[in-house]
Amino acid sequence: MKTIGIIPARYASTRFPGKPLVEIKGKPMIQHVYEQASKVLDYVYVATDDSRIENAVKKFNGNVVITSENHQSGTDRCAEALENIQKSTNNKFDIVLCIQGDEPFIQPEQIQLLANSFNNKNVQIATLIKQISSEEDIHNPNVVKAIINKQNEAIYFSRFAIPFLRNKDNFSKTIYYKHIGIYGYKSEVLNEITKLPIGMLETAESLEQLRWLENGYKIFTQKTEFETIAIDTPDDLTKINR
Repeated sequence: MKTIGIIPARYASTRFPGKPLVEIKGKPMIQHVYEQASKVLDYVYVATDDSRIENAVKKFNGNVVITSENHQSGTDRCAEALENIQKSTNNKFDIVLCIQGDEPFIQPEQIQLLANSFNNKNVQIATLIKQISSEEDIHNPNVVKAIINKQNEAIYFSRFAIPFLRNKDNFSKTIYYKHIGIYGYKSEVLNEITKLPIGMLETAESLEQLRWLENGYKIFTQKTEFETIAIDTPDDLTKINR
């Protein structure tokens, strides 16, 4: 199986315009992500809609592809990028890893773990989860929670604290998982899910993966021990630099 890593990166972030180009330790953030992914993947591309990001990637000799500025999600951008890359390179990729462009400290081991999910030919979509150790994170709506079945397939994702504890005495016996927003897809599945209409669950929680579950796709989860640090706002960047 041939695997490609695609890093969607847009300039016009509502909370942090120009986020992929902010400097961390002398390099733009997008370069940190690219270099981490390149440690374990032979094929890595940045998918962007902005010439400033394109030029920054070319400056560090990275691969970059221009995509539409109208995409609503990184998944949609990855789907277009895959199509463009396959046409321009005459390569056919079986597995696509969509790697978040705002997590400069993503570990190569996490990317490899995600890729390894597809050693099981039945896996359609894969993602990572991590056990939550902070009660504050459990109740933080910006930390997406996941519940899984015995086969490590996702049952549901929510911004709410799930499972709900009816009896608070059971807290120490209950495991909560944080969703790490990196995805892997079989190429044909990626093309299918980007054509699905937005459903009730996604509308309610603003989580695109619920569209896939609502339409019967299975999402396989792998447990990681590494904490991820996403940079969503200028305040996040200030904390990181400190």
